Amino acid sequence: MAARSHRSPRPPRRRTALISAAAVAAAGLTASLVIAFGPDRGTDTEATGKVGAAPVATSPEATGPSSEAPERKKASAKPSKSPSPSASKTSPSATPTTEPARPKPAATRQAGSASAQLAGRIRPGVDYDGVATFYDAGTGGGGACSFGPSDDVMTAAMNTTDYEVSKACGAFVRVRAAGGAAVTVRITNECPSPCKPGQLDLSAQAFAKLAAPSRGQIPITWSLLSPATSDPLSIRYKTGSSQYWCGIQVIGHRNPVARLEVRAGGGWTPLPRTEYNYFLSEQGAGCGGALRITDIYGERLTVEGIAVRPDVVQPTGAQFTAH
Repeated sequence: MAARSHRSPRPPRRRTALISAAAVAAAGLTASLVIAFGPDRGTDTEATGKVGAAPVATSPEATGPSSEAPERKKASAKPSKSPSPSASKTSPSATPTTEPARPKPAATRQAGSASAQLAGRIRPGVDYDGVATFYDAGTGGGGACSFGPSDDVMTAAMNTTDYEVSKACGAFVRVRAAGGAAVTVRITNECPSPCKPGQLDLSAQAFAKLAAPSRGQIPITWSLLSPATSDPLSIRYKTGSSQYWCGIQVIGHRNPVARLEVRAGGGWTPLPRTEYNYFLSEQGAGCGGALRITDIYGERLTVEGIAVRPDVVQPTGAQFTAH
């Protein structure tokens, strides 16, 4: 009995050990299957976040370089598709926004000869007899020639006949009194009736160079002058001018202006002159384009690069030849 009792318990212990080993093996297999086929292996985000999973996540599906590569190519292609950098460099020269960037006016000269038709009533080399009176010219801002205020007080108003619808505007004349005194004046105004042909209504300052103001009126002789000057003539567009209508004025010219033309329709079109000394383009032909200015000697100055800028004096860089 004692011997049986010692042998009988052993088999159960061996079975328990075998069952325990099998259970451990089964548990290990189950854990391996869970690890191998669990959801942690299928997500790129979680796989790359686990240190232990990093060596396994070296395949394209795990690291995701293929999904980021198109985004890098798209970003590098954007600058080559957009023309904005090159356009911003060229736009200032194409459409200047500041005055210094504007192209300077270009002028060409074509010589001419004196013409009776161009000269009109006031001709070079001719002495005219008349009388001189005077008036308070002020700064000249209200003159018929529309030149505006000026520091020059040596000015005069021309009688209506010789004013010739503003053709005398800007002309320089040498006025001589009977006693030998002389003065040079610029025509800035018109003297209507009762001023007679040959009469000049001088500024008070100019008259005082010839005689005492108390005399009121003196006999004179006057003639056209082509003075020395280093200043270029200028162009001014009238207030309200645009590409559809414009008035154009020539300022600071050495010799009287006989004609102003605009380039339009493949040729040159002369503009009519007003009594207030502007050449008008009623339909806008040539406004802002090339201008051709002719003096009474037939000399032509062709000017380009003058924009339509109302009431702004724009120098041309050119001047008529002295005679």
